Amino acid sequence: MTQTPELESLTEESLTRGLMVLAKLDSDLARILQTLGLPPMWKREAGFTTLLCIILEQQVSVAAARAVFTRLCGIVVTLTPENFLILDDVQLKGIGFSRQKILYCRGLANAIVSGQLDLTKLETMDETTIRTELKRLKGIGDWTVDIYLLMALQRPDVFPKGDLAIAIAFQKLKNLATRPTPAQLEAMTQHWRPWRAVATRLLWHYYLSNANVKSVTVSQ
Repeated sequence: MTQTPELESLTEESLTRGLMVLAKLDSDLARILQTLGLPPMWKREAGFTTLLCIILEQQVSVAAARAVFTRLCGIVVTLTPENFLILDDVQLKGIGFSRQKILYCRGLANAIVSGQLDLTKLETMDETTIRTELKRLKGIGDWTVDIYLLMALQRPDVFPKGDLAIAIAFQKLKNLATRPTPAQLEAMTQHWRPWRAVATRLLWHYYLSNANVKSVTVSQ
């Protein structure tokens, strides 16, 4: 099997190719594919707006985070780092921002405005460099970087091992007695390389088919 280059972005074609490879590697993933069909691409536009939205999704449901994000867009004509920094604590708390997330999102906006962080340049860099650069900012940890790499940059082998929905889906899929830890998930999915982002989409697909709520996420 030819390894997918790390910097290659997923396309509909490579997603399908990855799914076929995974189905041969893992009969449980093959069962999801056969039962539920192709998972969505789950693509987001790279940049400040998406990264801010992912920060809002830390430790809460996607639906709750999106409600705050929608209210934010209602008070800002164009959501740019500069326009976000105009908003004060009262305005942000009034639409649902916690004190911590005000701090984190302001830190992100300030880093971009000051030139400390260039998200456009980051798109062309390797995963290790992207992870290092983003984690310099307070409130951005591995989970946030994973989701950005996976959805905004469409990297093919990113695996958000700190995602609660992934852990729940994996436990159910593999009939495990206990929910796997992030470290256990990392170890048990090595054979899915270099298509772990594709496997992630399958697991989310499976999770959502068994849940009455939208995907829940944890960790930074």
